[in-house]
Amino acid sequence: MRAELKQEGKGYVEPGNDTHLSQLASVGQIAAGIAHEVKNPLTAVKGFLQLLEQDGRNEYIEIAQSELDNALTTLNNLLQVSKPDLEDEAYQTIYLAVELESILNLFQDKLYNITIHTEFNHTNIPIVGRKNQFKKAFFNLIKNAIESIEGNGTLTIRHDLLKDDVIVTIQDTGVGISKDKIPLLGTPFFTTKDQGTGMGLTQVFSVIYQHDGKVMVDSKENQGTKFTIRIPHKKVMSQKGGRTLNLHYVEKASIKDFFFENQKIFDERLLNEAINVKDKIDEIHKIGNINLLANAHKLVLYVVEEREHELISFAKQEGIAWAKYSLTLAFKLEWIQAIRRTLWDFLYNFDALSNTEAERSAFFTLEKQINESIDQFLTYFFISYSKYKDELLDIQRKLVENLPVPIIPINKEICILPLIGTIDPQRLSTIQDKVLTEIEHHHIQSLIIDLSGVAPMEIESTNKLVKIIEGITMMGCKIILTGLRADIVKRLINNETGFTPLAEFKGTLQQALNDVIYHHQP
Repeated sequence: MRAELKQEGKGYVEPGNDTHLSQLASVGQIAAGIAHEVKNPLTAVKGFLQLLEQDGRNEYIEIAQSELDNALTTLNNLLQVSKPDLEDEAYQTIYLAVELESILNLFQDKLYNITIHTEFNHTNIPIVGRKNQFKKAFFNLIKNAIESIEGNGTLTIRHDLLKDDVIVTIQDTGVGISKDKIPLLGTPFFTTKDQGTGMGLTQVFSVIYQHDGKVMVDSKENQGTKFTIRIPHKKVMSQKGGRTLNLHYVEKASIKDFFFENQKIFDERLLNEAINVKDKIDEIHKIGNINLLANAHKLVLYVVEEREHELISFAKQEGIAWAKYSLTLAFKLEWIQAIRRTLWDFLYNFDALSNTEAERSAFFTLEKQINESIDQFLTYFFISYSKYKDELLDIQRKLVENLPVPIIPINKEICILPLIGTIDPQRLSTIQDKVLTEIEHHHIQSLIIDLSGVAPMEIESTNKLVKIIEGITMMGCKIILTGLRADIVKRLINNETGFTPLAEFKGTLQQALNDVIYHHQP
């Protein structure tokens, strides 16, 4: 297969696992030293700049802070090569098809011009590994695929079983990668994107190789790229009841005290559970002024203290905020479910440390209460979110309904209805409802309908227009038609309803306005 691909002139790479891991280890050692020696001083400099910013004496502080943020981000990326933030994650059974479906939901706001094809076979075949590491890896692959597509395109994702390997392919119709650059993919800080760091693919290759898998890349410029991931299928692992964490417990502490005593560890566990939301925290805060971590602390407080009314009010507030700024719901769902799982872990450890295992009813009561509170939050969040969206859609619908019927008042008795574009039966029905209602409510005596901007009308539309004019005259309103072109006149002449007595005709809108206004002057 590899030789055939080379003969076809396509870019292809399947680097050896040992070579790649050796390269990463070397880079990792350097990265750890650089990060340790440079990160702390840079953080201190940033702190002093923040103090200077409060005085407002330096106009370049914002620029300096931005550059420092970039430097710190680079160092964090280097540090991740040496010590990934998920390296302590436990191995568990993973169904990759389920995770791929979940990850795709996170990109709904970016898929308007992209057609998604999924073909998931053998979905009941699991692998064993660190789930959050895999989620982050496939998130990076799908993100890269989407970003490589300029304008319209297609993203195809498959899940198959071949002998003892689970195969996942992610193929795009994007810009592709030149043949000479393909062997460099996965190298730290090598990227084909203008604003990229290359660390996303480094994480992808590392995770796959650490799980005894293989990564194959097939790409051609201006035609697209195909990543093929092979992961050994392993037997299902037995599921443990909970995770033992290194938490601090004070004798006879309440569950609330336990959470706040270990808040830092709670945040770390939460961010690892919601691995793909982690990278969106700053963006969500910038867009909607929503602080996900602070809101998680608030939700946990309401849950453990059983403050039901405040929890419901908070859920409604959150629903409106996410709807108002059109934030991706999938991120919110992943975040809330991560809070739930982290709460479970803390409850498991609280039970073990407090030595109350004999009181099983109290433990299960608390577990049930946590689940019900989180479910209640989600229920009111979605009700509030949907209500706000429905109200917004209703406002937009009314706005759209008014757009094709721009009735312009000249005075209390005279109005103009300039019609532009295509006049089809559906639009004429909207015009009919709007015009007759306005005549009734505002007692319009004369209505000037200008047709100079309409497209050629079909017979059905012409007949419908005549019926509307009949209805307008029945309400005692005088009709003046202006701007009639030859094609419209021909259709009106051929109409069998006797159209002429129903309206006056003026050559232009200006002429009609002059005549009507002059006629109404005292």
